[in-house]
Amino acid sequence: MPAQDVLFNRAFGAFLFDMDGTVLNSIAAAERIWSAWAVRHGVEVETFLPTIHGARAIDTINRLNLPGVDAEAQAAFITEAEIDDVEGIVEIPGAAAFLRSLPADRWAMVTSAPRDLALRRMAAAGIAEPAVMITAEDVKAGKPDPAGYLLAAGRLGLEPRDCLIFEDATVGIQAAEAAGAALMIITTTHQHPLETAHATLASYADISVKIDNDGKLHLQPN
Repeated sequence: MPAQDVLFNRAFGAFLFDMDGTVLNSIAAAERIWSAWAVRHGVEVETFLPTIHGARAIDTINRLNLPGVDAEAQAAFITEAEIDDVEGIVEIPGAAAFLRSLPADRWAMVTSAPRDLALRRMAAAGIAEPAVMITAEDVKAGKPDPAGYLLAAGRLGLEPRDCLIFEDATVGIQAAEAAGAALMIITTTHQHPLETAHATLASYADISVKIDNDGKLHLQPN
């Protein structure tokens, strides 16, 4: 059975969403800021930029092992720059309406961004703040570690296996897999076709949700 059909034939206790690339597109803003930072630190921009997506800033900087660089201070600098630059940030097609269709206690956001940045970007994209939001400050280990998804499921009173995770980036997909949840990969911002056994989705306008008498969520194709 195709991966999409498996999801359409299941009931879920809740949906868990990554933010950047999954419900909103902030690639232009993020790459503007990280490119300038990379140039200042002598990092080759073209090979570096693909590594920034889906990960916490401090994890991205630590991976570089740059001599004499205070990772915490540089991550704070990046965050402030990103809060100041939300030009061009837009929702992934249909995302805001899809999220509004969900019961508030049946979904959560799990992002590698710090809370202030997440709220700023969501506001810029017209995405409502969720009742449950896990941000960079809430976990000791960022994606691909599943800690954020495990925490979100727990706050919703569920096991990860009862949730459907919406993701786009490699580290986020790895985190979702490690959490043991079902997975829907959003492909809107992908520049190249993704080879995956997981279900994929280009626009939230292609799906809707039916809520059964037990409050479970059933994904349906439009």
